[in-house]
Amino acid sequence: MVEPDLAAIWVYLSATPLLGLTITLIAYSLAYRLYIYANSNPLLNPVLTSVIVLIILLVLTNTSYETYFAGGQFVHFLLGPATVALAIPLYQQCSKLRQLFIPVAITVISGVIIGAFSSIGIAWFLGASLQTQLSLSPKSVTAPVAMGISEQIGGLPSLTAVLVVVTGIIGATIGTKLFDLMRIKDDSVKGIAMGITAHGIGTARAFQVSPEMGAFSGLAMALSAFASAVILPWLLNLIGMLN
Repeated sequence: MVEPDLAAIWVYLSATPLLGLTITLIAYSLAYRLYIYANSNPLLNPVLTSVIVLIILLVLTNTSYETYFAGGQFVHFLLGPATVALAIPLYQQCSKLRQLFIPVAITVISGVIIGAFSSIGIAWFLGASLQTQLSLSPKSVTAPVAMGISEQIGGLPSLTAVLVVVTGIIGATIGTKLFDLMRIKDDSVKGIAMGITAHGIGTARAFQVSPEMGAFSGLAMALSAFASAVILPWLLNLIGMLN
């Protein structure tokens, strides 16, 4: 039996929305295998590795992002259901959540404000434009919400999307190491910190550590998205006065 011509397969896929979906699934599968083979080394986070592979592949084949996203949007769509599904492990932690709800709420609000102001302040100090500062402010929120906030307050949604992914990858990569260095043992505390700072990518990493850490990370991610949507637009007037 003659093996199919890979070049012919590529030509076929490149003319259909299946291209983006196929290469995304293959890239992530290979990246995840590498991650497991490396004993879950955070430096080989499968999201980071698969993003690098996809970028290299698209550049080498001269494939436009629009062509890729025609199929990649199907994976993007699943972000919504995946986020809603986080309610299941969270429900399993209801008893502990009742005891910690007020501290969690205070932590989330503080994290959103500090995260946004620190990003804006550093960007302002380094001479970034107002639009760049606004694009930076929701970087720790899950991508769909962050892009909506960015557009609402006058930022660049495309730039915000890139910053969100970079933030999540960095958080997932170094977060658990920082917890070890700080000798933080409580999984609920680690989960809340991960969810506020590294949104969905960090939450995925948290679930790999423990179900409890993942559940609280999902809660913090959802609450921080809501708090950011309410609080961050208020920052527009303040930034306008500073500039």
